[in-house]
Amino acid sequence: QVQLVESGGGLVQAGGSLTLSCAASGRRFSTYAMGWFRQAPEKEREFVASIGWGPGVTYYLHSVKGRFTMSRDNAKNTVYLQMNSLKPEDTAVYYCAADTNLSTRGGLGERADEYDYWGQGTQVTVSS
Repeated sequence: QVQLVESGGGLVQAGGSLTLSCAASGRRFSTYAMGWFRQAPEKEREFVASIGWGPGVTYYLHSVKGRFTMSRDNAKNTVYLQMNSLKPEDTAVYYCAADTNLSTRGGLGERADEYDYWGQGTQVTVSS
């Protein structure tokens, strides 16, 4: 069983920055691929970013590329999502997810069904 706890959400003005954190339980964190997803009101959950195990190759949703950076600290069992130049359309609940079964291996990690554990979510609101 893996528990994921997100933090760092909040209210920010357009153009501002936030850093989300996701702390994971488990002694094999370094072997998990991790992802960030978001869900805005009345919209489907969408992929935002992923990071693989090992070297930690990252992939991003096209609309956040260049503005968001995902990273991991295996010593702290934590992944981060640094979000810069935030826009009102980034407003959503952001979820952290873990793939403990290597389901994302060889792919981009952009499908929600590739992840087997999810956090409770953290709200990000960007005002115009």
